[in-house]
Amino acid sequence: MEQTWRWFGPRDAVTLSDARQAGATGIVTALHDIPPGEVWPIDDIQERQRIVKAAGLTWSVVESVNVSEDIKQRGKNWQLHIDNYSATLRNLAACGIRTVCYNFMPVLDWLRTDLEWELPDGSVSMRFEADALAAFDLFILKRPGAEKDWSDDQQRSANARLQQMSEAERERLVRTVLAGLPGTTEIYTLDYVRNAIASYADIGRDGLRANLREFLRGVCPAAEELGVRLCIHPDDPPRSLLGLPRIASTLEDLQFLLDQTPEQANGITFCSGSLGARPDNNLVEMIRKLASRIRFVHLRSTKREPGHDAFYEAAHLAGDVNIVALMKELVHEERRRAASGDGVPIPFRSDHGNKILTDIGRPSVPGYPAVGRLRGLAELRGVLTAVEALT
Repeated sequence: MEQTWRWFGPRDAVTLSDARQAGATGIVTALHDIPPGEVWPIDDIQERQRIVKAAGLTWSVVESVNVSEDIKQRGKNWQLHIDNYSATLRNLAACGIRTVCYNFMPVLDWLRTDLEWELPDGSVSMRFEADALAAFDLFILKRPGAEKDWSDDQQRSANARLQQMSEAERERLVRTVLAGLPGTTEIYTLDYVRNAIASYADIGRDGLRANLREFLRGVCPAAEELGVRLCIHPDDPPRSLLGLPRIASTLEDLQFLLDQTPEQANGITFCSGSLGARPDNNLVEMIRKLASRIRFVHLRSTKREPGHDAFYEAAHLAGDVNIVALMKELVHEERRRAASGDGVPIPFRSDHGNKILTDIGRPSVPGYPAVGRLRGLAELRGVLTAVEALT
C-alpha cells in the first residue's frame, strides 16, 4: 500500500519536507485556487508536480477536483461544468495522475462544531456535537423549518446549550460551522448559507441522488477511457445536516452510486473516520462488499460519546474504529489485485490528526497538523507491517 500525505499547496504551513520526514512517499493535493467548474490547466498541474517532485515525492492522488453547486443542483451551467470536469480529468491523465477524489456534499463539506477540543492528555481534537449544531441551526442561523428536524427534547437541549455559551463562544461556533472547504480560507456568511440551503428545498435526497447519477454518467466514460480512478468521499458526518440531504453515508448509499454506471472508473474513497462516526455502519463488512471499487483510503478513528449525540477525533488506534481489522481487509484486497494483474498499490493516508507537542500554537489547516499526522502515519505503518508479516 502506498503511504501518502495531504498537502494544501505552497501556502500550507505543514511542508513537503515535513511529509517526507514523516515517511510518506506520495502526496495528496489539489489546485485549491481554481474555482469548482473551471478547467485545471496542464501548465498549473505540471508546476505543482514539479514542486512535489523537487521535494523527493510524487503527486499520487488529487483531493479534490471539487464538484460545483451547478452540477449538484443541475443548474444552468451543469453541462459546461460536466465538460470542464472531463477536460480536467484529461489534463490530469496527460500528466500521469489518475486517482481523483471528490465529494457530493451540498453547500458545506465536512462539518464540526469545535476545532479546538482539548482532550484529557492535553492534545487538541475536533468535535461534533448535535446540541451545538441544533443551537446554531435553530437560534443563530434561524433556518426556516429547522424546528421540524429537531425533536422537542433536542430543541430544549439546544436552547440550554446556547445559554451556556458566552458571546465569544457563539461567534466561534458560527466561524467553525461556516468554515469553507479544507484548503480554502473562505468563510461563508449566514445569509449565503441560508440561501444556499433554501436552494435545495425542491431537490431533496432523491433529486440529489439523481444529480449524482447524471454527474457520474457524464464523466465516467472519459475517466474509463483515460484510466482515471474516480473515488467519492463519504459524507462527514454521515447524516443529514441543516436540512440538507446526504447521500453517501451508508453501505446502501455507496452501492447505489456504484450501480449507476458500468465503468470501473466509478469508485470509492473509503474513509473510516467519516463512516465510523455512524454506529450502524459495519466498516469491516463495508470494506468486504466494496473492496474491488475502493481506490483510495483515509484511515482515522472517531470516538462516540456515550449518552450524548457527539463524537470527537480520537488518536488513530484509540477510537471506535478497529484499524487493525480494516488493514487486514485492505492487505487482502491488495494481494487479490496483484494476483489478478492489477499491481497498482492502494494509496492510503493518515487522515486528520490531533494537535500534539509542537503542533499546539503552530498554524495548520484544521485537522491537518504535522506531528499529530506523523504519529498517525507511524501507527498505521506499524499496523500495516505487522499485518503483512502475519497474514
